[in-house]
Amino acid sequence: MTGHARFVPGRRSVYIDIPTTGVGLAFRAGTGRCAALLLTVASVAGVLTGCSVLDAGLDRGCENTESRVKELESQDILDSRPEGTVAPQGFEDLESGCWADSGDAWVFANRTYVFPGDKAEVIPYYRAAAKRDGWELSQAYAKSSTVERPADLCFTLGKGDSTTTLEVYFLTAEILDMEGRKPGPEFNSGSGYRVSITSPADGSTTRCSD
Repeated sequence: MTGHARFVPGRRSVYIDIPTTGVGLAFRAGTGRCAALLLTVASVAGVLTGCSVLDAGLDRGCENTESRVKELESQDILDSRPEGTVAPQGFEDLESGCWADSGDAWVFANRTYVFPGDKAEVIPYYRAAAKRDGWELSQAYAKSSTVERPADLCFTLGKGDSTTTLEVYFLTAEILDMEGRKPGPEFNSGSGYRVSITSPADGSTTRCSD
């Protein structure tokens, strides 16, 4: 995986262009955990390589997206978490930026947490918190995630906004390995999860995948 990135001082933000084929196709197929994960992988790749060159491909997809990224960063749900939840070692910062590939570009902002208990307690918390903030739960996800069977959640932002999605998904060793990151000790005694907001950089319509 190669990339070019511009970093914003003061937070872990990256504007990155990753030339890829299979990843881009998977991403364009729909949103959901796959999309949010790919954005995080892109962000981490840029941080690890220390790239600082902004190329023509990135100009076409991620130029002038800084204000949109700031809008996503300002969403209160990113800082909302159940009592006792911690930001694990190595994941303390808000991660945000723009990801571009083959003409498609997405802006994102996410936080990673560990809840010191069962994941079944995380789901109702975010269903309630997201509803208070005006997020609408995808019906497909509403049917698949219950207290007895916790699963990932996906919301769209209401108030006529069809360009932004919110996802809450649980982290596995496989996901962290894909990102090239080692789980901190907090993951050994709790449930790791991520709160991620994504949106097409061009403001086009998006949705939760089925």
